[in-house]
Amino acid sequence: MFSRFASTSDEPIQGWLVREGQVLASLEIPVSRRDRARGLLGRDSFDGAMLIRRARSVHTLGMTFNIDVALLDEDNVVIKTLQVRRHRVTGPIWRAKSVVEAEAGCFNTWDLKIGDELEIRE
Repeated sequence: MFSRFASTSDEPIQGWLVREGQVLASLEIPVSRRDRARGLLGRDSFDGAMLIRRARSVHTLGMTFNIDVALLDEDNVVIKTLQVRRHRVTGPIWRAKSVVEAEAGCFNTWDLKIGDELEIRE
């Protein structure tokens, strides 16, 4: 049986980040291990959000901008949010199953809070 996020290529999956029926942002979901590890590295800015599955921490080593990070549990409920400055590494949050990354300030614009249940739509 295939996951609804299964992909036959290493191209990122494109979708939407949704809360209570409201689209918060366009969403990019990296598929390959290399792309998941790279995340937003190498970009000058980022419009939207990135979902990295099977992640409990993030790094901003070599990045050119600060990011907002939401750590999600297995039900895509936000269990912690952080604003991470460039050239930092966060410690792991063991309950986290995935992370959402966006350019710093986006979470304030979206009014994203701990306890929000997010939906991932392709």
